[in-house]
Formats: sequence, C-alpha cells, structure tokens
Amino acid sequence: MNPGIDIIKTYLQTLQDAICLEIERLDGKSFTEDSWQRPEGGGGRSRVLRHGQVVEKGGVNFSHVYGEVPEFLRKESPTASRFDATGVSLVLHPQNPHIPLIHMNVRYFQTDAGDWWFGGGIDLTPAYPVESQVAWFFDQLKEVCDGFDTSWFAGMKAECDRYFYIPHRYEMRGVGGIFYDHQRAGKGFDKVQLFDFMQAVGNRFNSIYRYMVTQNRDKSWTEQEKFWQKIRRGRYAEFNLVYDRGTIFGLRTNGRTESILMSLPPEAIWEYDYVPQPGSPEALALGFFQPRDYLL
Repeated sequence: MNPGIDIIKTYLQTLQDAICLEIERLDGKSFTEDSWQRPEGGGGRSRVLRHGQVVEKGGVNFSHVYGEVPEFLRKESPTASRFDATGVSLVLHPQNPHIPLIHMNVRYFQTDAGDWWFGGGIDLTPAYPVESQVAWFFDQLKEVCDGFDTSWFAGMKAECDRYFYIPHRYEMRGVGGIFYDHQRAGKGFDKVQLFDFMQAVGNRFNSIYRYMVTQNRDKSWTEQEKFWQKIRRGRYAEFNLVYDRGTIFGLRTNGRTESILMSLPPEAIWEYDYVPQPGSPEALALGFFQPRDYLL
C-alpha cells in the first residue's frame, strides 16, 4: 500500500524526536521548541539548541505546509492547484572546530493532480577533514544506498558534489555526501521503496553524528583553528543564501523565516583575500573541498 501524507508526516515527526533526543544526550543541553503556523496552511516545529557543550548552534526542524500551488512551482505540476510539502531539515554547527558541521534533509511533496516526489540527502562540512573519518562517513552512506540499489550511491554522491558546489569560489562547501531530488513514479521509482529509503537515510543520522562527535569532541583547539572554522562557516552561509533550493523554496512559499534561516552559523568571518599558508593544516583542508572518492 502506498504511503499517504499522514503516514509520511508521522514518520518525520518521530524522526525529529529521535534525533533531538540523541543530540541532547551527546550535548547535555536541551532544545527549545517553537511551534508555528503558516497563514496559507500548515506549520511546523522548530527546535533549536544554542551554546551547548558540543553544539554552538543547531536546529532540527519539522514542517508540513500546504495550500495553493505557487506560480514558480507550476512547471513541476502544471495541472495542480493544491500542494502538500513535509520534511525534516537539520543543521548542527559545532563548538569544536574538529567536529564536522553536518546537514541532513528528507522531504516529500505532492499535489492534488496526483504528482508526488521525494528528495533529500546528508552531507558533511568539516573545517579540518580527517580522511579516515570522511571515508567512514561515505561507507555508511553507501551501505544505506546499496540496501536498495547498488547504482544509487555513485549517482547520489555525484549529484551531491554538483549541488553543493560554490561556483564563485570554485570549491564545494564541504566534502559532500549524497543528494537526491524529484524521485517519483515518472522516473521509474516506486513510492513504497522511496519512503523506505527516506527512513533508511533519516534513521542512519544518529549513528553517523555520534561517531563524528565521539571521535573529535576531546580534541583541543587554538584561536587559529576557531578562525578557520569561521572562514568555512562563511562559505556555508554563502551557499545557503545564494544557491540552496530549500532556503529559496521556504522563503518563496512564505515559510517561517527564523526556521528557514536557522541553518546559518552563529558566527562567521569574511577575511579579505584570505589565503592559508602553504603546507598549513588549513591549506591541506582545501584539498578536500573538491569532488573525490573517499571509500575505504
């Protein structure tokens, strides 16, 4: 039986709860929650954690919005008049420059014309990449993808490399991950399979984040390393404000601005014409921010 909007929405709310509980366990501090309503229809739960032991600023958001199809989406479903969109999106900016910044989004969209599609992904943005940790991360994602189709990982990794590329910087915002969008029946996908895949991606998050935190949380850091973290946060902000489809979709459908821009870092630096010293850890980190194979 194909899952309907209520089943998908219930899973996403459960996912938000499970992820928040794990982050609170790792951090020792609790999220605050804002429930909000969208005037045109729907709303969400925004959960934010600030000034924690692990998380300097982070959010885990659930939303379900619906209403009249906005003009900019009519090309996706020309005969539709109403839409539903639901998803969980999270971004965690760590205190420690050695813990990677992490992002995940899983979402579902449908219209009253019978169109539907899934999208999402998970990606990693370390300031100081550790190759063995990055390789472990990609092995986790490949394991998830291979459980459905052994061709998915390569395609979704390549799409992530393309999507999270910052053209005006000639670099990726991080090391990438997997990304997929507009997965639907017309492209040969089965709805039950894609809902199962959404759950597999979402449910893998906690073990991935737990690993990244436990591997790096006890590392000390210097002012130079914090400075570099803020430089990389600036790149993250540039991508989210200029290119990110989720940010653009939320703002253009009158979503809650505070929840949409929750993804931005608490502090970032734009140092004029900053170039790391040759051979420095920062210069070595730049070598990771181009598409490459990391599998073990």
